[in-house]
Amino acid sequence: MDIFNLLTGGQPVAYAMVVLSLVAATGLALGSVSVGNMRLGIGGALFTGIAFAHFGVTVDPTILGFIRDFGLILFVYAIGLQVGPGFFNALKKQGLALNLLGIAIVAMGIAITVGLVAGTGLPMAAGLGIFAGATTNMPSLAAAQQMLKSVGAPPADLVTAGLALAVTYPFGIIGNMVAMLAVRHLLGISPAAEAKRFMDARMAGQHGVETMNIEVRNPALDGLTVRQIPGITHLGVVLSQVLHDGSQAPVGPDQKLAVGDVVLAVGPRHKLHDLRVIFGGVEAPVNLEEMPTDLRWERLVVTSNKVLGHTIGQLDIAKTYGTVVSRCTRAGLELTPSSQLSLQFGDILTVIGEPEDLKRVAVLVGNTPAALNHAHVVPIFIGIALGAILGSLPLHIPGLPAPLKLGLAGGPLIAAIVLARIGHLGPLVWFLPPSANQVLRELGIVLFLGAVGVQSGGQFIDTLVNGDGLQWMAYGALVTAVPLAVVGCVARLWLKLNFLTLMGVMSGAMTNPPALQYSNTMQHSEAQALAYATVYPLAMFLRVLSPQIMVLLLG
Repeated sequence: MDIFNLLTGGQPVAYAMVVLSLVAATGLALGSVSVGNMRLGIGGALFTGIAFAHFGVTVDPTILGFIRDFGLILFVYAIGLQVGPGFFNALKKQGLALNLLGIAIVAMGIAITVGLVAGTGLPMAAGLGIFAGATTNMPSLAAAQQMLKSVGAPPADLVTAGLALAVTYPFGIIGNMVAMLAVRHLLGISPAAEAKRFMDARMAGQHGVETMNIEVRNPALDGLTVRQIPGITHLGVVLSQVLHDGSQAPVGPDQKLAVGDVVLAVGPRHKLHDLRVIFGGVEAPVNLEEMPTDLRWERLVVTSNKVLGHTIGQLDIAKTYGTVVSRCTRAGLELTPSSQLSLQFGDILTVIGEPEDLKRVAVLVGNTPAALNHAHVVPIFIGIALGAILGSLPLHIPGLPAPLKLGLAGGPLIAAIVLARIGHLGPLVWFLPPSANQVLRELGIVLFLGAVGVQSGGQFIDTLVNGDGLQWMAYGALVTAVPLAVVGCVARLWLKLNFLTLMGVMSGAMTNPPALQYSNTMQHSEAQALAYATVYPLAMFLRVLSPQIMVLLLG
């Protein structure tokens, strides 16, 4: 049986999947080959796709376009779910600085492209394509072709822009990786040390969660309940245990204190010092955590939909169950479990109390660790649908001939970030196990790159050998490398920016998913993805807007 003729004879979908599967498999194998300290990684799929197309392998354009766009959606949606819980906090703390760096990278790319068109006689259509390819931004190419139509350019110019993108796109991916390596080796940076520095800074931002045994010496507190202590509800600490007359008990809001009692407090260190002053300024010589007691502590996982979105105060765990939540771990960070803290799926609570009471709290919160390995599929499709709708909404900007759109890259990314931050809507939970997120992310980006390679590779060699391809490639290298190198060195030397965060900024400002993936192979950390998602939305908007800016400057 001739499998090739069987697939090509009325089975275009099956044929497309065979081709892209082979492209992906060979591309990932190619990407795993190391040359020195550098590997193509996930970007290998692009080059094998180009090779397949060069040797005459073609796929139905409609099917190929769908697979390309669907892969891109899967990738950016998974990225959004990954970084969503910490995205808005990062935006408030250093988001402005990171976005200014991203703007600088985009602006320098525009300036170099305009200079090349104005100073070398490069056709404007080729310049717009070079800008899109050098920055690995397909929506920018679409916007460029739309602008060329609006100014009356001939159809051949649209083809020219597409070929310029195809020629410069490969180095757009590699150039981002090379720039990261150059900054790393030029400045002698250790990615492992940067990962530790990032985590230390992140924990410092959370002020840490520590314990302190405090003896009650303040006579004004004698006989008062915990809720009656002035200012304690706003202090941001939790009283978990009390030692009174030789016996320990969990501390509820109605627990009376007496001079001589020892209280185990949990919270940020500077807040614990403030509490110590209120209680009389004496740290007790005993450690309640090490003393024998009938009390037990357990780590319980929040997996019940019934408690999601409820605060610890609303659940009234201390009064109803006779237990105390002393810690809450979320996404690897320890939080002070104040009464205002809303529970999210996957939170890990450290609960102190009698064994029977702990069992009741476990039933309340769910405590089904296996649920953390379960992917909630329905919310994934709902989120993707919302992202596609969001990306299709027109954004009317004064002065532009047509409304802008976030597209299939920006829309799903922003939708995933918002949904992951919300955590849940009724029974719908936007939580994806790390392993499932990684599979979704890598599947999406391999499909995207393989499809792009097959789509553009047919004319790739001919443009390089017989046309202006080599010149375009050199110009594209300038547009890629110069902004990244300049901003990378300035951000590191002047702003002292963490290198992992800088790699995320460089990838996000160039809207380059493979570069983000490559940065994770250099050092696994959340820093890159968080910075990428911080700058990506604005960078995508600016790169779609860039053709309009360049046409205005060159007109």
